[in-house]
Amino acid sequence: MSVSIFDRFLTTPEMIAVFEDAEIVQGMFRFEEALARAQAAEGMIPESAARAIASVCNAQLYDMAVLINASRRAGSLAIPLVKELTKTVALFNPESANYVHWGSTSQDVIDTAMVLVTRKALALLDQRLQSLITRLLHLAGEHLATPVLARTLMQPAQVTSFGFKLLNWTAPLLRSRLQLRAVAARALRLQLGGAVGTLAVMGEQGTAVAHRVAQDLGLEAVEHGAWHTQRDEWIRLGLEVAVLAGSLGKIATDLSLMAQGEIGELAEPSGNGRGGSSAMPHKRNPVSAMIALAAATRTPQHAAALLASMGHQHERGLGNWQAELAEWPTLFLSADGALGALDEAMAGLQVDSARMLDNINGLHGLIFAEAVAAYLASAIGRPQAHALMEELTQQVVTGDQDLATLTIAAVKNSPDLRDKIDLTGLSTLFDPVAATAAAERLARRQLHDLHHAAAALQLRAEDPCFSTAASNAETSQ
Repeated sequence: MSVSIFDRFLTTPEMIAVFEDAEIVQGMFRFEEALARAQAAEGMIPESAARAIASVCNAQLYDMAVLINASRRAGSLAIPLVKELTKTVALFNPESANYVHWGSTSQDVIDTAMVLVTRKALALLDQRLQSLITRLLHLAGEHLATPVLARTLMQPAQVTSFGFKLLNWTAPLLRSRLQLRAVAARALRLQLGGAVGTLAVMGEQGTAVAHRVAQDLGLEAVEHGAWHTQRDEWIRLGLEVAVLAGSLGKIATDLSLMAQGEIGELAEPSGNGRGGSSAMPHKRNPVSAMIALAAATRTPQHAAALLASMGHQHERGLGNWQAELAEWPTLFLSADGALGALDEAMAGLQVDSARMLDNINGLHGLIFAEAVAAYLASAIGRPQAHALMEELTQQVVTGDQDLATLTIAAVKNSPDLRDKIDLTGLSTLFDPVAATAAAERLARRQLHDLHHAAAALQLRAEDPCFSTAASNAETSQ
């Protein structure tokens, strides 16, 4: 896979390696090797032929550039690969060359190879998700009672807990990890159907061969035909990766806004040239947020292309399958880049709780107006309390006093309020720490639930659908 320098900037070397040309080609050879072994076990081809085929199913023996160039003329990478494999087998055992790729078709080879590399890609995403979720849960536990401005429509709204905000970032990631596992269990399946998906050349032995190939590759077999043009589960998996990228983009958006110099509530790690500027020495750019935002910006187009490619014609698509193959790796490259960048940011995230409090106090009590209006309504009714607070907040906006001072003075001067309102209780409504209590209570419960859910997922860390063990086993073949 050719990756530009700008793609490399937005992803990780590990994910680039997963989708390297040699990895995909090796996945194709793994399919051919497993197919030959399965057919020999079912008596369809000689055992000696299976051994001869398996002995040269190694991508390092072949010229990648030649295969890729030939694939453009042939219309499929599988065609020149099978041709070169057949020629190589024939050099050592001419009779065995007759059994290469027996009863299979190009899409069987390529789809299965893409499943194998995607399993590795998902294992990598799963590991990074675990790390980022763990960091966010730890940060949330440290900041359950840290007051921070909640902002709606990009404007100050009320006080919330920073821990609660962090958990709002975390929950979608946990759901993505769960969904990716569930969809992968259905989507990571062997592709083997022959020319039109019926396994006609293999006859009654076709189903048994398919089961053996699937077992050899650690994949699920399809019981009722191939999924050559049934792309729903496969595309659904790609779309789940896109949703993950979107959730990471949300985190990056909040992080970048809170890291603005005028806000100054968060800062990414610095040092070693990280986040610097070529012109302005004072700059401290949020590069992790930038990478994640770039990934989230690119993703919708690739997801849309996957959906657009689903209208395969009859039993084999013309152009749409090829478009899907080209779009597929980019989703994983972007999501992994965003995950890696945000995980690095959260590992050294600097939280300025004093600045958070300053930003709250800098609003002169305006964000407590709703709570105060509700408190006063018990004495004078909701319409009158609301009208009073509108008048007082307007005075704050146009003057230099704070809402607490004006409200206390208004209560003392009002015959309807002075004997009915507890001034101590009223003053408490302007305390940012006290105002954080509701968010803190919710956050504590949510933190417990998310820890439990994360632990349950970790117990299933070796799910066969895309476990580290399965990926390592595949690599060692």
